[in-house]
Amino acid sequence: MKGLLLNENMTLKILNGSLVIGDTTIQNQQMLLLADKSDFKQVPMRGVGARRFLESSQSDELAREIRLEFIADGMTVNKIEFPTEGQIKIDASYEG
Repeated sequence: MKGLLLNENMTLKILNGSLVIGDTTIQNQQMLLLADKSDFKQVPMRGVGARRFLESSQSDELAREIRLEFIADGMTVNKIEFPTEGQIKIDASYEG
């Protein structure tokens, strides 16, 4: 999906005085993972809230929440893995 890119501080990325447009899939995934419910004013029930799962062994619950939120955002989720503790590997993308 194309859109406005954000920098590492999650503010608009500007290059040579212009906003940067590019593939936003990864940044959208990052924002959905980190966002808690009610963080997005326009869609208050959107967000995984991954911080809630930090000290939990509920990887199945986390995977379910990721899948539900990514699908609700229009992505196709192929695979979610937890290769090592504290890491998430997600294969998901927008159609088209």
